[in-house]
Amino acid sequence: MSGHSKWHQIRHKKGAVDAKRGQLFSKLARAIVVAVREGGPDPAANLALQNAIEKARSFLMPKESIERAIARGAGAEVEGAYEHVTYEGYGPSGVAVLVEALTDNRNRTASEVRHVFSKHAGNLGGVGSVAWLFERHGVILVDAEAVDEDELTLAAAEGGAEDVQLDGSTFQVTCAPEDLSSVREALEQAGVPIGSVEATMMPKTTVRIEDEATVRKVLKLVETLEELEDVQEVYANFDIPERVLEAVAS
Repeated sequence: MSGHSKWHQIRHKKGAVDAKRGQLFSKLARAIVVAVREGGPDPAANLALQNAIEKARSFLMPKESIERAIARGAGAEVEGAYEHVTYEGYGPSGVAVLVEALTDNRNRTASEVRHVFSKHAGNLGGVGSVAWLFERHGVILVDAEAVDEDELTLAAAEGGAEDVQLDGSTFQVTCAPEDLSSVREALEQAGVPIGSVEATMMPKTTVRIEDEATVRKVLKLVETLEELEDVQEVYANFDIPERVLEAVAS
């Protein structure tokens, strides 16, 4: 998966300082509110809420904002009947794309997602067309230059991680989604500088792309989908060499 986690690291850094941080925080807050409404306000008993909080913290969302979102979700006033919707499709070079959204209007969101796929050389598929290519894991990314591999591996194992792999210039620590919080805590206690923390859908197989023009098309599709208000997550199974990613990102 060389280059795949590198892209997430680049996107995470960009998201943390993006001028549209207000929109990002709104999406993170919506996920927290919906998780509370569906499973209660206690993160220890609500895995979806626990993972939503982990992601919010990873993007430096203020503690006060997280607490307000939890309070809103636990409040009696219903501010919107949001539901989870998943869209599946293909991008340039046959890259599989999985889109997760929270919406109060299925027709609007479906129309917007379909338009983006069509505009950026992709095709929206049917239910089950690409979902089978992904599986959910907890993933923590760590800059390889900032930590000793043996120390990282030991700390990750103590927290319950399943695996630690070097992916280009990034260590990718994977675990079961329910162990994400404990693994993060173990790494923090060991002094490991963490890049990002999230429960994500990891591809079982990848499509390698080296042509810069095609890479730009694929990444533009993903970025445009991510910018849609109702979209929470976009997953894709591309494998792009770091040198190409860095050239395109710059």
